[in-house]
Amino acid sequence: MGWLRQRERGSRIAWQFMIWTALSVGRPAARALLYPVCVYYLIFSTQARRAIRPYLIRALGHPISWRDLYRQYHCFASTLLDRVYLLTGQGNRFTIDIRGLDVLKERLARGQGCLLLGSHLGSFEIVRAIGLTQGDVEIKVLMHEQHTPMIRDLFRDLNPEVAAAVIPTGSPNAMLRVKECLDRGGVVGLLADRLVKQDQATPCTFFGELARFPAGTMWLASILKVPVILFFGLYRGGNRYEVHFESFAEEITIDRRHRDQEIRLWTQRYADRLEHYCRLATDNWFNFYDFWEEQR
Repeated sequence: MGWLRQRERGSRIAWQFMIWTALSVGRPAARALLYPVCVYYLIFSTQARRAIRPYLIRALGHPISWRDLYRQYHCFASTLLDRVYLLTGQGNRFTIDIRGLDVLKERLARGQGCLLLGSHLGSFEIVRAIGLTQGDVEIKVLMHEQHTPMIRDLFRDLNPEVAAAVIPTGSPNAMLRVKECLDRGGVVGLLADRLVKQDQATPCTFFGELARFPAGTMWLASILKVPVILFFGLYRGGNRYEVHFESFAEEITIDRRHRDQEIRLWTQRYADRLEHYCRLATDNWFNFYDFWEEQR
């Protein structure tokens, strides 16, 4: 998979300096540093720059410029910077427009655990920051952490509780921990737009061309038999975020006799909604690799 082959960029010292600036000097100074940082990556991250062109061309519908590419880098860097504040309990710095939260609240009020299905579009941390129902709700995140160990460790140092909330994919007891959280009426979030293993893919139409999405996401949801809710935390510039929740399914049911076909149908529904939100905030999709590479 293209994203797994990419090495983590940047040095620990540089990241530590950025975090220190953010917390000690302030957000305006830290944001000012993003401009030269983004220019540097725009110039020297040749592979990533070349890889995101197909997405931007499809999403914007016209030939892209250096400004389009820069905007993508700057949006990504901005959400990473803001994560520093969100992890240190400073979510009041941001103006957050929340849409559709009642969809989730209603199910949690019934004592139902919910699967939150997201993507690498915008910020997941902003979704956690709003507290979901503004109450005491257990939140776990099922995710692949091994790809960016340096950033992972730095952010864990900012808020050690984050580590306890993460369930690493592939760990021996991962599914047991997911099930236990849901049985307690909690929420488990996962990002469903990155493929980890080629033999666990299902083809879907995405921006008019076939792309491979993880097949295991919908199969997992069908096993868990809980409501599935989509979420997207879109960064809108400055200190503004827009968080969307929408019902995806009260319960995903898959007939084993037609497993591949039904998984593809459910995954296509997810891909369609992801495409919709990508068009709303094109510069928010942070997959800096050629998403369609496996098709060629």
